[in-house]
Amino acid sequence: MGALDWTAWATLATVLGMLVVLVREMARPDVTLVGAVAVLVALGILTPQEAFSGFSNGAVIAVGSLFVVAAGVQNTGALLFADRLLFPRGARPREAVLRFGAVLGPMSAFLNNTPLVAMFMPRAQAWAERVGVAPSRVMIPLSYVTILGGVTTLVGTSTNLVVAGLMEEAGAGTLGMFTQTPVALPAALAAIVAMALVSLRLLPADRGTDRAVRDGLRECLFEMRVPEGSPLAGQTIEEAGLRALGTAFLAHVRRGDEILPASPGTALRAGDALTFQGAPDALDALLARPGLARAVEPVATPSLATLPLFEAVVAEESSLVGKTLRDVDFRERYGGAVLAVQRAAGVVPGAIGRIPLRPGDLLIIEAAEGFDRDWNARRDEFLLVAPRRGEQPRIQPGKAPLALALLLGVVGLAAFGVAPIETTAFVGAVLIILTRCLSARHARRAVDLPTLIVIAMALGLGKAIESTGLAGTLAGGIVGSLSGFGPFGVVVAIYLATMVLTEFITNNAAAALMLAIGLGAAAETGLPPVVFGVTVAMAASASFLTPIGYQTNLMVMSAGGYRFGDYFRAGLPVTLAFGGVTLAMIHLLWF
Repeated sequence: MGALDWTAWATLATVLGMLVVLVREMARPDVTLVGAVAVLVALGILTPQEAFSGFSNGAVIAVGSLFVVAAGVQNTGALLFADRLLFPRGARPREAVLRFGAVLGPMSAFLNNTPLVAMFMPRAQAWAERVGVAPSRVMIPLSYVTILGGVTTLVGTSTNLVVAGLMEEAGAGTLGMFTQTPVALPAALAAIVAMALVSLRLLPADRGTDRAVRDGLRECLFEMRVPEGSPLAGQTIEEAGLRALGTAFLAHVRRGDEILPASPGTALRAGDALTFQGAPDALDALLARPGLARAVEPVATPSLATLPLFEAVVAEESSLVGKTLRDVDFRERYGGAVLAVQRAAGVVPGAIGRIPLRPGDLLIIEAAEGFDRDWNARRDEFLLVAPRRGEQPRIQPGKAPLALALLLGVVGLAAFGVAPIETTAFVGAVLIILTRCLSARHARRAVDLPTLIVIAMALGLGKAIESTGLAGTLAGGIVGSLSGFGPFGVVVAIYLATMVLTEFITNNAAAALMLAIGLGAAAETGLPPVVFGVTVAMAASASFLTPIGYQTNLMVMSAGGYRFGDYFRAGLPVTLAFGGVTLAMIHLLWF
């Protein structure tokens, strides 16, 4: 690396600093990448035109447009037919995983997997309850299957589109609609089989159920208040009947700034805040109990009891992360009152308004009708917002055939080379709006702006890594150190490095960083650039070992009552099967 000039060293230092920030979650991914690119622009390594050229890249246009197309298909209820195929009576977890693979896998090959998981997660929970299966047996498989399906086509995941855009910009060809399919399809099938045969045995069998809650495995924190004039004032906790609540227990009593133990003889006073831990269903019973009131003020004055409850999962990049509800003034900013907080990885400590929130926390929110419509598409704040009492979203079944036809047109025209994917996806998105399959307001909300910023900035960062000679030097170092293993050893090294990186930073950033090095390795080894394009695209999507590597993994964390280690145990067989078959198919096709 002695031949590197100062621009390459500065780029390397910037990339390493960015990785530290991303791994330690010191800032949101989009903010972090914007900051890294801003440093390179300030140093003169990138021009402003180069830094922001990613926004005009076909990958960004295609991804943004596909968000709208997918939302339109979902809004028409065109995918509801899958319920009968996915959740039959009497099915068991292993059969459910195989059905996920057969139905959701192909669907996620052409639709963004985040809305798919959002749509089918409550259905999977309801099915698990109906057949007596713990949600922890099916939630991780639901996420993994959609990831596996997404890698099989160019449009199945934004990562593939990022790789294709970077290759095209570098003059190294591109990826077609099905270029990676001969590698990805066998790898996905092998991973699904490994999931059904091995991973299911390693998943917890009693999380996300009432029994698990009583065992302290999945806790929800909520507060009630003893109002003025309450018949409970003056009674002890035991006399008030607040000791044996079945699925919840009284953790402590807060009186002003004083915390009192919830011992049977503690006398209650008007104004006391009662902190409970237990099943979310216990909240419903306590809300209806005479003598108790919500600890938070009503969102609206008329008929508080008529306001619906919603469940919202905090996103990894949400501005709520690390802050309390008081810090962000939740009521004013979001138009709702948080009644309870649920955390999959252990008991939530302290009072609700004073808890620093974490990614994956589930908030039970009292708000006016339409709260889910207003926030469900804002994945920069919440991964999922759903009515708590099972209300179904309004759909337009009459437009379902039209929405499906537009989706097939987008994919088919691009697959047969009639027009590039960014063109077909953009036209398809416009037609989705013009035909009223999706309103313009909901189309704006369907576009995940932070994801588009990450992609565009990652493209700019990749340009700097390549233009400064850093990619070529790093690739030369890898090739030189692995020369004894031949070109295939270099492919294996690129795959492993990308796979590890994608577990800790965004998959699009990992793809942009490693593809630049991969293309340099292609020049060193004489292999076709497409080999490294497919290698990086596959590895960057192989996020099965941590909940933070991919947003759908985080979405199912609370629903399944998972802990961090559950992902590693269940994901390791999937990772080995997927990676082994991927590398075997690459060797078979290009060596």
